[in-house]
Amino acid sequence: MARRRLITVPPTAGVPDPVPLDLPGRGRTVVTDVGPRDAPALVLLHSVACTGLLTWYPALAKLARDHRVVVFDQRWHGQGIRSPQFRLADCAEDVVAVADALGLARFALAGYSMGGLVAQLVARAEPERVTGLVLCSTASSFRRGLRQRTALDVFGRVLPRLRARVRLPVAPARRVEDYRWGLREFRSTTPWEIAVAVDEIGRFDSTPWLRTLRLPAAVVVTARDRFIAPDHQRSLARCIPGAAAYEVAAGHAACVLAADRWVPALLAAVHSLRGRNS
Repeated sequence: MARRRLITVPPTAGVPDPVPLDLPGRGRTVVTDVGPRDAPALVLLHSVACTGLLTWYPALAKLARDHRVVVFDQRWHGQGIRSPQFRLADCAEDVVAVADALGLARFALAGYSMGGLVAQLVARAEPERVTGLVLCSTASSFRRGLRQRTALDVFGRVLPRLRARVRLPVAPARRVEDYRWGLREFRSTTPWEIAVAVDEIGRFDSTPWLRTLRLPAAVVVTARDRFIAPDHQRSLARCIPGAAAYEVAAGHAACVLAADRWVPALLAAVHSLRGRNS
């Protein structure tokens, strides 16, 4: 009988609690703002069906050594803005509103999966404010190719059910709270909100304008990704002039489930922006 592999997650001790942030005319979200206030600002945008901290917490402390790092829950996710509809364009405008509220005149962006789509939109709309772009486990279009279209459809149907059925694994007592925290974050977005977000993601396509971006950029490729084809991730680096590429031998949830390999690649990608911005 085959043994089921135990899923492990990085420890959550020391993960800061987010605080509410009102965005005039838009609504309320929660934000985590860490690192030196005089350091270059880096705004982190999370994946679909996740929260800001659930996607980025394994990398937060290391990123905050050299950056002022801002993480917030995007609309319809976690404790993010609730609105009559979900649109990626609104998510992009929320990023600018968060930056304004925190006094960030210029900032770099790192986006994971859905967050990578939002980051592309912000970089296009705010070329004078966005100093650099890191795109992780994402693409210019989630409907590009049969494999990707099929994966998106399956993702939209299966993930809401998985959210309801996932249970705490058998784990040492000292690790139980890590899993509980992750499960609370994962379940803080409803199945309906996930389904609507996935549908909106399916309409995104930056291929007509991606090559017009002129800023330091890097792409972190999850080379064993079954959701977004690795070749489609690599094409981002080819389409953005001068973009660097960093590969991680892991799947789409590498930010948490393969953090030991993914975080070093992310740090290298972020560091490459500063080298080209100097």
